[in-house]
Amino acid sequence: MPADPFAELLRRLRKEAGRNQEQQADAINAVSGRETMTRREVSRYENFENVPTNHTLAHIAVACGVPFEELQQAAKAARARRRKVDIREGEDLDDVKRRTLLGGTIIGITAAEPWGRLAHALSKGSKIDTPSAVVLIDRAAELHVKELDLSARRLQSTVESHLDAITAALPRSGEHERALTIAAGETAALAGWVAWDLGEHDKADAYYKVTSKCAETAGHPPLRALALTYASYGSPTPQERLEFLSQAARDVRGHGNATATAWVHGRHAEEAAQVGDDTGALRALDRARFAYDFADHTSEQAWVRFVTPYRMDSLALSVYGQLRRQELTTTADTAVRRLGTGLADSGVVVLGDLASALLRGGDVDQGIYVSRQFAAATQEKPNTMGKERALTVATWLPDSEWELAYHLRQFAS
Repeated sequence: MPADPFAELLRRLRKEAGRNQEQQADAINAVSGRETMTRREVSRYENFENVPTNHTLAHIAVACGVPFEELQQAAKAARARRRKVDIREGEDLDDVKRRTLLGGTIIGITAAEPWGRLAHALSKGSKIDTPSAVVLIDRAAELHVKELDLSARRLQSTVESHLDAITAALPRSGEHERALTIAAGETAALAGWVAWDLGEHDKADAYYKVTSKCAETAGHPPLRALALTYASYGSPTPQERLEFLSQAARDVRGHGNATATAWVHGRHAEEAAQVGDDTGALRALDRARFAYDFADHTSEQAWVRFVTPYRMDSLALSVYGQLRRQELTTTADTAVRRLGTGLADSGVVVLGDLASALLRGGDVDQGIYVSRQFAAATQEKPNTMGKERALTVATWLPDSEWELAYHLRQFAS
């Protein structure tokens, strides 16, 4: 099949996005939420061996940041050309030669074709349509929810491909610019967290910085709070961590941020306990719990979906354990009861904090039981925070559990 203007257009859009064919397939899959697109299928489109369906075209449009309607029109014209070719192939050779000669006159009017109009619109910065913008924004939120159940390794390429898709759309975002900028920042923050989980700390730092830039551009302080709170886990000094969290606490003031407020203050309590500031830690933990009383982590920002009652238990256990407070035992009891209702795969950190709290509090049998649950969970979803908890749990396990302690130390290393 000879080169076709529509096939050339698809190839140009991919190259303008800075992707090879495999990366283009990943970007389309990131938009669709499915793993059905392959490098081979992208190649078939670009060689005019096939024309995408309208369903696939919608995903390609979002992945490349172009208007769906015009891409749809270009594809419709391409299908018509394919039908003409199919008809020609059934005709006798003389008729084909005659049509080939006449066809030479069409070359000069290609700008009037839908693909030509789309190319012109793109060069002028055509605006992205509302449905495409909504898909990009909703997908950014969905990825934060997927983080609860997918490992960082499995999530990384999907998150980065979606960030590419939003980046491609932003220059043409028009009235959707602020919303897409916020979605881009949320996606970048998640990409940073995933990178940090995988030990790519410089990469994580770069993502957090661009998230803060998105927050500044969009005038949306809670987005900066997300970046700062994520960054606090990897900051090199306690002072810097506390400074990040103090700024984050200021950024989440106001209506609709109760869960984010609870998370930020809970993190502040953890870090204050780490430096031995009993008063500051307990005060911050009280603020976190008070905020959480007014929170609904399932209806606020998608990026606080992980701040479940389990996670709040984990924060309290971490604080009370570090401060050796008597509240540790009752908090652990509450966490154990809650654990009985079933913990999601994302609860690695919760299990680690609970296991160490039980062991510290003297409930050795229950502590060993939860430690084994924790060890299994770390294999299902390995991450940096889980490795940190593994060292703590291993330290508190009794000598009789040397094999489990050895396993956890090996995992942490």
